[in-house]
Amino acid sequence: MDIAVRNLRDRLRGSLIAAAATPMTASGEVDLDLVSRYLAGLVADGATGLAVLAHTGRGPYLAPGVRAAVIERAVTLGVPVLAGVGGGAEDPAAQARVAAELGADGVLVFPSDGDRVALHEEVWRAARLPMIAFDLYTRPCPAGTLRELLAHPGVAGLKTALLSDAMGCQRAIALAREADRLAITGEDRMFGPSLLWGAEAALVGIAAASVGVTAAVLEAFAGKDLRAFEEASGRLDRLAQVTFTEPMEGYVQRMLWLAAAEGRVPETHAHDPYGPSLPEEERAVIVAMSQAAH
Repeated sequence: MDIAVRNLRDRLRGSLIAAAATPMTASGEVDLDLVSRYLAGLVADGATGLAVLAHTGRGPYLAPGVRAAVIERAVTLGVPVLAGVGGGAEDPAAQARVAAELGADGVLVFPSDGDRVALHEEVWRAARLPMIAFDLYTRPCPAGTLRELLAHPGVAGLKTALLSDAMGCQRAIALAREADRLAITGEDRMFGPSLLWGAEAALVGIAAASVGVTAAVLEAFAGKDLRAFEEASGRLDRLAQVTFTEPMEGYVQRMLWLAAAEGRVPETHAHDPYGPSLPEEERAVIVAMSQAAH
C-alpha cells in the first residue's frame, strides 16, 4: 500500500464523512457561497470529513467549473475531503487530476459498467490520490472484483452502500478488513448493524442534513454504552426509514428537504432536479420524523 494511502486510511478511521448534497435551484443553479456555508455547517455539527460530488452531491451531473469550485470550498474547512469521480460523461482520470490540484485528500470512485480494476488503475496513474472503492446498490460489485480492487496499492478503503443486502454488506466489510483497508459504511438503512459487523468509519448521505443524529450513533458505539447505542441507532433508523425508501433516488431530495427544515439551506436551493419527483405530502412526514429524532 502506498504511504499516502496508508496515511489517509488511518486518518479516516473512526470518522463521520458526510456525503454532502449540492444545494441548487429547481433549474440546477448552484450558489457557491451557499455551498460554503452549508459545508461549514456540516463540519460544525459533527462531520469530521466531507465527501463532495458523490452520489448525494450529484457530482456526475455538474459542470467541471462547478465541480472545481465545490472542491475548493470544501478543502478550506480543515477536514479530509474526498471528491467523487466518474459516473458521468467526463473522464474520471481528468476529474481526479483536478481534485488533486485543488487539494482534495482522496477520491471516491463511482462504480462503472466496464472493467472496474482498470478504471481504478487509470485514476491512480492520473492523480496518485488515495482512492475509496465504492460498492453501490445500483451496481453491486462481485466478490472477486472487490478482492482485486482491495489489493490495489492506491485503494485506502471500501465504501459499501447496498441498502437491503445484509449479506453483501457483511462480505464487503470482511473483505476490506482482510485486505487491511478501511471498511466504510454507507449503509443508511443498516447503519448500526454495519458497525457491529466491523465497519470502522462512515460515509453516508443521511449526514447531508442530520449530522448530529448520525454522529451520536458513532459516539455511542465508540463509548461501548449498549443502551445509548441502541437508542441512538433507533433514532437514526426511524429517520432513514422515511428518507431512504422507494423511489430510492428520491433520497437526495428528501435530504435537501431536511437541510431546509434545519436551516442549512434556503427553500430556493433545496431542489434535486436530477431525481424523481416526489409527492409534497412526503415532506411533512420527513420533517416531523427529523424533529422527533433530535
